[in-house]
Amino acid sequence: MNMLEKLRNSFKSSEIDGLLITSEYNRRYMTGFTGSAGLAIISESKAVFITDFRYVEQAGKQAQGYEIIQHTGSIIEEAAEQAKKMGITKLGFEQDHITFAAYQQYQKAMNGISLVPVSGAVEKLRLIKSPAEIKILKEAAEIADAAYSHILHFVRPGLKEIDVSNELEFFMRKNGAASSSFDIIVASGFRSALPHGTASEKEIETGDFVTLDFGAYYKGYCSDITRTFAVGEPSDKLKEIYSVVLESQLRAMNGIKAGMTGKEADALTRDYITEKGYGEYFGHSTGHGLGLEVHEGPALSSRSETVLESGMVVTVEPGIYIAGLGGVRIEDDTVVTENGNESLTSSPKELIIL
Repeated sequence: MNMLEKLRNSFKSSEIDGLLITSEYNRRYMTGFTGSAGLAIISESKAVFITDFRYVEQAGKQAQGYEIIQHTGSIIEEAAEQAKKMGITKLGFEQDHITFAAYQQYQKAMNGISLVPVSGAVEKLRLIKSPAEIKILKEAAEIADAAYSHILHFVRPGLKEIDVSNELEFFMRKNGAASSSFDIIVASGFRSALPHGTASEKEIETGDFVTLDFGAYYKGYCSDITRTFAVGEPSDKLKEIYSVVLESQLRAMNGIKAGMTGKEADALTRDYITEKGYGEYFGHSTGHGLGLEVHEGPALSSRSETVLESGMVVTVEPGIYIAGLGGVRIEDDTVVTENGNESLTSSPKELIIL
């Protein structure tokens, strides 16, 4: 069953006979189009892709199975015209990816067509990665692993966090990445207690823990890895925190498999950290899905009842953060399998002291 057929199978439960796709990630997933402007309309029997003059040729090559329509006026009015030609009477729209102002414009243009809010139709298909997607994600992870290996020979006391961030970005781009997957986190010393401490002007000092959270944006997909290491001998307390986070992360990597819920996967790390007395310092989820977006489904959190399935790709990233002292996070990307999971990242996780 191809992607269009899989999506059409969701129409009945959503009580629609067509779907308007405007999310740039869902658009790319469904059509293969890598440009920055356009939308897709899919009915029970037809699929059209609407874009402007700049992307018509590109769309013709990439959006296989879609009729390419060039709009010269408003893309919303063209979408309404095409939906009418396709015989659509109840057009679903991605309620999570459209502004209220845009909705009002569509509503005005869709004379005689009912707009029906739909949530997660394409995202559900994106949960299970194809072998081709996993291959790209693996390559993106390999770029991140190589960047980590490189940066361990670059970091030294006196360097600013922003210098480390720039070096990581430069290395990943030289090795095939289009960019980093997100704003690179480089948090040293007391700043390592900031879970999302993006690189600052702070200088790295002897005795600091340094947490790096970064990834390669490669062929439209993301990798996402976190490692914490020490520059000079750290305190015994920091070493203790590191050992607790490492053990919790290893427990999750050893235990995650298809059939368990996101909540059960989260408990693999959270229960151990709590048992060691650091539960209050672990305030985020254990992980999240990874793919076209750096954060997508499924969530590995205490609230997630989603059942993990073979082919899902998730991050596993427990952490402990103590204000005024520092923090530790260790993160891998992994593919869920029937009997366990296969890590895409392979950087060493034992405590490294530079």
